[in-house]
Amino acid sequence: MQSPPDSTFDPPFVLTEPMRQSVPVVFNAPHAGRVYPPNFLASSRLDPLSLRRSEDAHVDLLFGPIVRFGAPLMSARFPRAYLDVNREPYELDPRMFDGPLPAYANSRSMRVAGGLGTIPRIVADGHDIYRARLPVAAALQRIEHLYKPYHRVLRHLATRTLRQFGTVVLVDCHSMPSTSLPRHEGQTADIVLGDRYGTSCDGRVTDLLEALFSALGYTVARNKPYAGGFITEHYGAPATFRHAIQVEINRGLYMDERTLEPNEGWATLAEHLTQVFGEFVARVATDSMPRSIAAE
Repeated sequence: MQSPPDSTFDPPFVLTEPMRQSVPVVFNAPHAGRVYPPNFLASSRLDPLSLRRSEDAHVDLLFGPIVRFGAPLMSARFPRAYLDVNREPYELDPRMFDGPLPAYANSRSMRVAGGLGTIPRIVADGHDIYRARLPVAAALQRIEHLYKPYHRVLRHLATRTLRQFGTVVLVDCHSMPSTSLPRHEGQTADIVLGDRYGTSCDGRVTDLLEALFSALGYTVARNKPYAGGFITEHYGAPATFRHAIQVEINRGLYMDERTLEPNEGWATLAEHLTQVFGEFVARVATDSMPRSIAAE
């Protein structure tokens, strides 16, 4: 049996639940992890702040208050630069490893080619993470002891919610660098909603979120440049009453993107997120979206 890659990640995630789940919504922050083990830092050619460029910094804190509306919130403790659960389990770049990868590894995906596989080769701004090649066993250990337990619990939350309410809406919570956003009519998007171009959730879910953010003055875009990753694609199946939507928040709204420290916009954004998602979960709970007859 393989030993855990690092006891720092015990547990590998934080699950915050209400006393009783009262709405068919689950929130997830897969890239908010900010625990960097010493052996990872020692193996990297980058300083800690540079490694954190890949983080969705503070997103778990921004979404934390929504638990009081009756929905669970799951967030990773390990950083995205160490392991990315918004990928297939074995999207691995053979250039990173000392030795052959297993035959079942997907080494030809576009995400691997871009350096952003399950074990990323680069941080978000394109700089290489590691000083040297990694043992293949190191990648497999991270997947076995971090990736798989994370998805096991996320699937359990989604399945439990579906059984209880007859439908489930998974909201995947992210943030995006302001520099990654194209300008349209002189503005960059404040919020990007990703629903895999209408395939991962009922259109009413996306319409509702867009309307709620727009009513507060936010500029909202859909699917460009972020349509949703592995989680949105694989947890969203509207035909079986499973809906998944990715919410990307412009980091410039709430933090200094150089230092990653909260800025003067933090309090306003936090208040607005609580307002938007308080209304959202209430509307989803009473909406006429089709529900499974298996609901209790």
